[in-house]
Amino acid sequence: MTIRSADYVEVIRAAIDRVGTTQGDKVAHAADLMTATVQAGGVIQAFGCGHSEALAMEIAGRAGGLVPTSRIALRDIVLYGGEPLSALADPQLERTASVAHRLYDLAPVKPDDTFVIASNSGVNGAVVEMAQLVKQRGHALIAITSLEHSSRVDSRHPSGMKLGDFADVVLDNGAPYGDASLPLPGGGAVGAVSSITAALLAQQIVTEVVARLLALGVTPPVYLSDNVPGGREHNAALEARYAGRIRRTA
Repeated sequence: MTIRSADYVEVIRAAIDRVGTTQGDKVAHAADLMTATVQAGGVIQAFGCGHSEALAMEIAGRAGGLVPTSRIALRDIVLYGGEPLSALADPQLERTASVAHRLYDLAPVKPDDTFVIASNSGVNGAVVEMAQLVKQRGHALIAITSLEHSSRVDSRHPSGMKLGDFADVVLDNGAPYGDASLPLPGGGAVGAVSSITAALLAQQIVTEVVARLLALGVTPPVYLSDNVPGGREHNAALEARYAGRIRRTA
């Protein structure tokens, strides 16, 4: 068996085509929720653990993205909650349901905010508990997950529920069971899919939000790159509208 990077490119092309063209209604639904939030002066709160944090980074605080966005991360318990750095060394942290309450309480969340939560498996305690908590508090919830993977594994949350069970709209990142796509002769696989397709979905949704705001005659609050002339000044002026509501951490 030969493993080639060209094989991975083929897999990703197929995944991008499948994910990018088959979920128009769900992308539109998610965009409607986020547009309503922006119009109401709310913020999009993005959360993911492990490699799914890449999705939160794709949503919050990047060039071409919406300014009223904020990222929630496990390290917030250290940065804002006073926990020792060693707390992040716990390999079970993302499986610990109770940490979601700590993260929610530490975040600058308001009632009009919408949440985007990403998890390829959709079964770990922190993510499922956050989804349940978000809905209990009355927020709209957009989930990005692998339907194939999530359907084949048991929940690690005490309720037995999964991320998608709580969401107003569930977007499928199209990743296979186990995420990696090219099987190896001795077992296992290489070439993960979820980070790329989740980023695609995030950018599709943001593009649709901007299109809706333009159609309403609203100037979209969109970031420029800090690394173009005037970008930093442009961004600072927009961020000032949401002072104390959005977080931009390393």
